[in-house]
Amino acid sequence: MRKLFGVVTAAFLALVLAACGSSSAGTADDTLKVGATPTPHGEILKYISDNLAAKEGLKLEVVEFSDYVPLNPQLQEGQLDANYFQHQPYLSDFNKEKGAKLTWVESVHLEPLGLYSSKVKDVASLASGASVAVPNDATNLGRALKLLADNGVITLKEGVGTAATERDVTANPKNIAFKPLDAAQLPRSLEDVDAAVINGNYALEAKLNPATDALVVEKAEGNPYANGLVVQDGKQNDPLVQKLAKLLKSPEVKKYIEDTYKGAVIPA
Repeated sequence: MRKLFGVVTAAFLALVLAACGSSSAGTADDTLKVGATPTPHGEILKYISDNLAAKEGLKLEVVEFSDYVPLNPQLQEGQLDANYFQHQPYLSDFNKEKGAKLTWVESVHLEPLGLYSSKVKDVASLASGASVAVPNDATNLGRALKLLADNGVITLKEGVGTAATERDVTANPKNIAFKPLDAAQLPRSLEDVDAAVINGNYALEAKLNPATDALVVEKAEGNPYANGLVVQDGKQNDPLVQKLAKLLKSPEVKKYIEDTYKGAVIPA
C-alpha cells in the first residue's frame, strides 16, 4: 500500500510540475503577457482584450509601465511574452547596446513627436536663450533635433538626420539651451522650460493632442518611427503572438485608433 501511495504521489507531482511548466511568462496556455505603456498602447490592448481576443482564442494579460525603460529588459529576461511601446530604431539601439535578441513582429501605429509650450504660441516666438527640453534617449533625441531643424529653429550637419546629437548642431541662431530629460518627465517640464519636445504617448497621457496642441509636429510620410509588437527572437511565429499581431492590424483596431485619437495617433 505504501509503495502504491508513493507511485500515485509521484504521478500527481509530475502532473502538477508539467502544468506549471507548460506556459511561458503568460499565466495559462492561451494567455499572452504583454507589457505596454498606458496610452495609447495599453488602451489599444484593452480594446482588443475586451472586444476581439476571445474570438481568436486568445487571452491578454496587459502589464502597464509608466516608464518604458524596463519593458525591454523584462522581455529579455522572460518576465513578459511580448511588449508594445517602441519603434524599430529604439529596438535596434537596445539590441546593440545590451547584446539582446529581441525581434520586431508588426508595426501598429505612429505617435508623432511634437513641440509643446505653455509660454509661447508659435516657434517664431521662442526668445533668444530659450530653454527646450528634449528626450534623453539617443533615438528620440535625434528625432527631436530633426524636428527643430525641419522647422528652422536650428541647423544640423548635412545628412545626419535622426542620428543627430547636440554635437551635430551647426547653427543655433537663438542660442537654444537644450535640457535632456527622461521622456516620461517631459510633460511635467513644461512649466520649467520655454518648450519641450514630447513623445506622442506621453503627450496624450498629459491631455495634449499632437494634432491640435503642438507648435510643430512630425510628418507621418516616410516616418520610420511606427510603434509595434516585439518578442524574444524565436517567438515571432508563436501562434498566440501571431493572433495578437493579426488583431493589432485588424480593421477594427484601425477604426478604434482613428475614432479614439483623432489624428494624435495614426495607424501604421
